[in-house]
Amino acid sequence: MKSVPLKAFPRTQVRRGEVKKLRGVGRVPAIIYGGQARPQNLEVSAKEFSDLIHHSVSENLLVDLSVENDARAKRLALVQEIQHHPLDGKVLHVDFHEVSENEKVTVNVPVETTGEAAGVKNSGGVLEHILFKLKVRSLPKDLPEQIIVDVSSLELGKAIHIGEIKLPAGVEILGDKNIPVVSVAMPRTEEEEAATTEVAAVAAGDVEMLKEKKEEGEEGAAPAKGEKAQAKGAEKGAAKGAEKAPAAGAKAPAAAEKKPAEKKK
Repeated sequence: MKSVPLKAFPRTQVRRGEVKKLRGVGRVPAIIYGGQARPQNLEVSAKEFSDLIHHSVSENLLVDLSVENDARAKRLALVQEIQHHPLDGKVLHVDFHEVSENEKVTVNVPVETTGEAAGVKNSGGVLEHILFKLKVRSLPKDLPEQIIVDVSSLELGKAIHIGEIKLPAGVEILGDKNIPVVSVAMPRTEEEEAATTEVAAVAAGDVEMLKEKKEEGEEGAAPAKGEKAQAKGAEKGAAKGAEKAPAAGAKAPAAAEKKPAEKKK
């Protein structure tokens, strides 16, 4: 991987509001760590850095970082991480990892395919891209920007595994050599598609039923307190009614006794 020059400046703005203003004037906050020096807050030109990404096949960049007023003229660094805005994709923050020319580094490199698989072309198979990145170790200058896998000879039911990918000397792919990277699978029949759709529909129905049962349980649980309160109210009302009833009954006989007394007079 060829290194590209990039100018950076020391940064003192670290608070959220200050960093927001920094972005507003066309700067991107960054940090560099690794090597023998302590981590340092930096800022780079948003336009210059975006141009570097635009002209690169991936975000794996090796830069010759020149920091203003730094004792060292240049610092070799890998772009370790780039944070993008979720809506417009603008660069929000960059992490640089300082490296040495003579020390091997480990980087995740994107995997791309080239050619049309024989199993797809001749047998109607489906190309399945299983791993989109591979962990690679090498000297910084030997790092590939991306790994190209030729799938032209890939037959139906076959796969290309990590151990079968050839890279330049000095570059090593880490991981289990038997893990497939790309494969050509049998196409699904209409019956399999229908079965898959039916299973998905049943699963969705089960979820809805469980949701309905849960909602019914929740609705039933809440009124339980109200019903309890109504029951208590009903008991109190019944008790009061019971107290009044005997009193009314007592008056009724008294009135009945009075009437016969009037007739005698």
